[in-house]
Amino acid sequence: MSYTLRDFGSYTVGGRMHRVMEGEPQEVQFTRTASYTYDPRGHFAVEQTYVQYFIPDRARDLPPVVLVHGGGMHGSTWETTPDGRPGWINLLLDRGREVHVVDMVERGRSGFAPGLWDDAPILRSAEEAWTLFRIGPSDGFVRRRAFEGSQFPVSALDGFLQRIVPRWLSTTKLQTNGVIALIDRLGAASLVCHSQGGEVGFDAFRARPDKVFGILAVEPSAFPPSDVTCPITLLAGDYLDTAQHWSDRAEGWRDSVAKLRARGVSACFIDTAKTVARGGSHFLMMDRNSDDVLDAGMAAL
Repeated sequence: MSYTLRDFGSYTVGGRMHRVMEGEPQEVQFTRTASYTYDPRGHFAVEQTYVQYFIPDRARDLPPVVLVHGGGMHGSTWETTPDGRPGWINLLLDRGREVHVVDMVERGRSGFAPGLWDDAPILRSAEEAWTLFRIGPSDGFVRRRAFEGSQFPVSALDGFLQRIVPRWLSTTKLQTNGVIALIDRLGAASLVCHSQGGEVGFDAFRARPDKVFGILAVEPSAFPPSDVTCPITLLAGDYLDTAQHWSDRAEGWRDSVAKLRARGVSACFIDTAKTVARGGSHFLMMDRNSDDVLDAGMAAL
């Protein structure tokens, strides 16, 4: 891999000012040696989306690529694989693409405001991640016995689990608004979205169909809308027959793509177990063959 960056940095998009009028000032100890009077009232910047961007020196004349992570994760999904290999950010830059990576509302560096939403956040357990993300069977978790032929770097599982963060279940619309605001700022973009990020990405497309030039959806939690007009590719991993909800989702992905193709849309469903390599997990961008998986989906971008 060989590329030089012309520029990189960060910014925020979306959000609003929220006024709090309840509460009373109180004395707080905010370091070991300093205290001050904290007033919980006032105006607070909330619901913004943090974006980190990278522009290669020899950027191709194509729309920027926006990377949208999945539920309970943040932008680090795309940075470096759990076992230390270059992530999709690096691979895209090496292919001459300008990249913008979001931390969606209430995740990562976007942060959250206590008490702003009525529901409480949830945090996914290691056991749930092991089975839900199709790394291995439930009885294989303790001994880290993955599915036979798994591409997931199981030796680096603990590092992967440390990336999982709390998430709210009521903020998807706010997250979509953030991605829409980012697309508006860029003027044009192609989207790479994973899992819950697929729902966000699809809704953002529906809001800005004239500004989204392509979608690469990695095992999206939603199905592509029937009015998609841009090129779209859906990537699926292996072991989809290990749970009914995965089998149902895979059938829905195939059916959605077939209907889009019947309308003349450039749509593709890629079963990576058949066309790239066996053993793909839900986190195809972190698997040992992640480079080949990205290459398989690049046509949509």
